[in-house]
Amino acid sequence: MSDPALLALAALLLPAVSFLVLAIVAPLRRDGHAAAYLSIVLSAASLVAAVAAWRVSAAGGFTERLFTWIPADAGPLAVVGVLADGDSTLMLILVALVSFLVQVYSLGYLSDEALPSLGRYYTYQSLFAFSMMGLVLAPNFVQLFICWELVGLCSYLLIGYWYTRPEAARAAVKAFWITKAGDTGMVVGIVLLWYQTGTFDFLQLLQLADTGLIPLEGLGVITFCIYLGAAGKSAQFPFHVWLPDAMEGPTPVSALIHAATMVTAGVYLLTRLVWLFRLTPDVMEIVAWNGAFTALLAAVLACVQTDIKRVLAYSTVSQLGYMMAAIGAGFASAGFLHLLTHGIFKALLFLGAGAVIHAVATNEIFQMGGLWRKMPQTTIVFVVGALSLAGIPFFGGFFSKEEILGATMAGGFRGAFVMLLFAAFLTAFYMFRVVFIAFGGTPAPAHGSAESHVHDAPPFMALPLWILAALAVGVGIFLPFVHWEAEFEALHWITYAAITVAVLGIALAHLVYQRRAISAGTLAAVFAPVRIAAERRFWLDDLFAGIYRAIILRFSLIVGWVDRYLVDGVLNVLSAWTLMAGDRLRRIQTGQPQDYVYGIALGVIALLVWIRWPR
Repeated sequence: MSDPALLALAALLLPAVSFLVLAIVAPLRRDGHAAAYLSIVLSAASLVAAVAAWRVSAAGGFTERLFTWIPADAGPLAVVGVLADGDSTLMLILVALVSFLVQVYSLGYLSDEALPSLGRYYTYQSLFAFSMMGLVLAPNFVQLFICWELVGLCSYLLIGYWYTRPEAARAAVKAFWITKAGDTGMVVGIVLLWYQTGTFDFLQLLQLADTGLIPLEGLGVITFCIYLGAAGKSAQFPFHVWLPDAMEGPTPVSALIHAATMVTAGVYLLTRLVWLFRLTPDVMEIVAWNGAFTALLAAVLACVQTDIKRVLAYSTVSQLGYMMAAIGAGFASAGFLHLLTHGIFKALLFLGAGAVIHAVATNEIFQMGGLWRKMPQTTIVFVVGALSLAGIPFFGGFFSKEEILGATMAGGFRGAFVMLLFAAFLTAFYMFRVVFIAFGGTPAPAHGSAESHVHDAPPFMALPLWILAALAVGVGIFLPFVHWEAEFEALHWITYAAITVAVLGIALAHLVYQRRAISAGTLAAVFAPVRIAAERRFWLDDLFAGIYRAIILRFSLIVGWVDRYLVDGVLNVLSAWTLMAGDRLRRIQTGQPQDYVYGIALGVIALLVWIRWPR
């Protein structure tokens, strides 16, 4: 098969088949292992189809395969299908690969779950994979928005997978509503764009943009509204507050949705629509500056976290800020490249953290310590992920992060460049803070005894870790030799600056948390004002909670009063009048046939009189 659209369609439909079978065939879903094996097999087949689609489409342009969804006499009102090209099929591979590895890993991580609960988990996983792939391959805004909302639904379901825990339930609702706030802006932007152009189709919109037929008046409002949706999904300031709380879900969920796939949907959307955003330079500036600010803010917040998953969550927010900064600077390819490399090593870090949590039964890094002795394999793969995230040469994140730094300089955003460079220093520092506290030093009392059962991950969990670690190293070694079409002239001093800040960050973490040459208490005292503010999340969560209580809850009380006493009140009055009228009318119903005959006769006489009455 040489049609990339058909291959991409096969990759899309295989998870859908898994979801439908598990959703409909209840006995299969209740047997969690059977559900897992079905989902994993179809996920592997989807990955094979995705790779085949990329190999066919890598050197070509766009290939469409469309199907009428809502027919009409004047032409279909809506179509669905796939739009395959080099970028979309690369993204398709990332989604399929991480989805497959996470599902394999979950067999070990969730081995203690009840079988029906495990079946429910794999049903949600299959629906998520289908929804995310449908978003990636969407040929128009209609399908994209439908899959966009399905992805949000799956995020809600998987964050709240352990729904009996109040923290998980609250985190799921928080993620759902904050992303919906951004999605509201997005749907307004989509409708306004359709109003101006008369189409939802991406290729038609691209053609209009290339020929200058998209009206520029009001286009800035449209692109900004679309950006709001992207900022909500990709956790950009101020919508970033939902992502750390989303760590209440199972760690494999964090690896899949909140590191490698769903949270990158906003970045992918802007990459896909960069030709539209380039028509509104003011909005591009907002994207760049907000991305750089988000990257720095989240890096500062990560430095004070003690929960290993929350460190990685804030790291994800920071790296998403890098990607957005590159897109806003005008070089979307740099942001997309970092999206791909980040998806690999951040999934590795989350799954590595899951292996640690699975072994020591705690998320707190200060309750770990000395894990390299009992978990040498996990230590190796986690350090590979940390080196990739820090941007050390020959590891996954170095080349793509350097591209982003170069993009911001080439785009003229020197202030954003400085912010990102400082964030790179903090990234290396907070990641190796985790490495030296959790894996170095001496074992914490929680697991330091000889009877401790701390050990490396079982095979189902270890295999995905080693595959991702190999990919992270392979990307770091071979990516510089792959032909990647640069959109700007590289500056050699940026390479040296990126390496220098990463090494300095690792060195500072080593001096503070491994050698203890610098007291952590002294460091905290020096930066006390920033530390205190960071521990309170710069009061942003308090601000959201205050807005919720002071505005949204009070507004909901007003809406509830209107609904209860006006809407329901009017309907209740009308229904009461109807009942009253019916009660009185039924009194004339005697049940005597002769009374009905008299009534009919009187009616006929009245009708004749009315007809014959002179006018």
